[in-house]
Amino acid sequence: MHSDDQKDSLNAPLNRAYVKERKQGGRQFSYIEGWQVIAEANRIFGYDGWQRETIFATVVADYEREIGENKLPGFGVTYVCKVRVTVGDVVREGCGSGHGIDRDRGLAHESAIKEAETDAMKRALMTFGNPFGLALYDKEQLNVVDESELRRRQALASKRAEFIEHLKATIANEFTSREQLGEWWRSDGQRAARRRYELSDEEVEMLKALVMAKAEQLGGAAHDA
Repeated sequence: MHSDDQKDSLNAPLNRAYVKERKQGGRQFSYIEGWQVIAEANRIFGYDGWQRETIFATVVADYEREIGENKLPGFGVTYVCKVRVTVGDVVREGCGSGHGIDRDRGLAHESAIKEAETDAMKRALMTFGNPFGLALYDKEQLNVVDESELRRRQALASKRAEFIEHLKATIANEFTSREQLGEWWRSDGQRAARRRYELSDEEVEMLKALVMAKAEQLGGAAHDA
């Protein structure tokens, strides 16, 4: 099971500073570099908290070709690869490809297999959340934010957790009648506070369930909560 801090990190938006751009086939693509993905995995899961295993790496192309403007003789190599990433009891797999071009055949193979393994690892880790590139699969990139916005959301997440714990304690201990409890929950101040801390629909429903349970303890169902 992931810790609460790990869950917060996995649910956090992607820092735009980590996003690179490249052109391929006449189109612009956004991506995260392999070293950055590994650094994020080490940060979130711990250096000894995750494992990477190459399931297979297969060469699918190896041919002579001309290289560069001077059309020097060389080689083009392509690999396909599958990598398995394990975090505790969670196992994810990803497939990728890599291409190598070099005047030396061995170096072309080396470049291609490294790229294929990195590509496959990134696809496996991507399934864990935005910090590994999941946010880039959304064309609008709504969860890709700049540094200042990322810090704002991180600070808000911490304050939101404290706010939710405060509400739980208030619901459990502060009311002696269901009418008083209902008035508090429906008050303009409480509604505004829930909006200010940007509580999710799931968090509001969880708190609402606690209100209803408390109302039943106080002598009636909070059907109007």
